[in-house]
Order: sequence, then C-alpha cells, then structure tokens
Amino acid sequence: MVKMLRMMAMMAVLGLGLVAPASAQDAAGGGDATTYDFDDDLVAGDLVRPDGELLNVRRRGRRSSLIRVREHFIPEMLKSVEDL
Repeated sequence: MVKMLRMMAMMAVLGLGLVAPASAQDAAGGGDATTYDFDDDLVAGDLVRPDGELLNVRRRGRRSSLIRVREHFIPEMLKSVEDL
C-alpha cells in the first residue's frame, strides 16, 4: 500500500514536471511551425499474438442443490418438545 502511494506521488511529480516546460515553450515560442509529410512512406507490419492454440472450454452444467429442505421439520420439533 505504501509503495503504491509512493509510486502515485512520484508519477504526479513527474507529470507536473513534464507539463510545466511544455506550457512555457508555447508561451515563449515564435510563429514557426514544423510540418511533417508522411504521404510516400509505406507502413508494413504483422499481427503479433502469442504462440499456441486458443482453447474453447465448455461451461459446466447447472447442478441441483445438495441441500434439501425438511418438509416435516415443525411436526418433528413439536414431538421432541412433547417428550420433555
């Protein structure tokens, strides 16, 4: 728990450190804009996934409860009290 809080605090400090210089550059920056043109570039790649097969598993069937409600519970209780 303590490690998690320390990590979150460190991330917040780093995040603020990265945001502050960027906003300062925008405010002090000139009118020059950089433009990138990617029209002639070919992007090629493959689908990356883990090795092995996917497993399809059937769901277990619905089972009936093993707990049975005793139908004659109250009459049996009354019999046991009468014997006392």
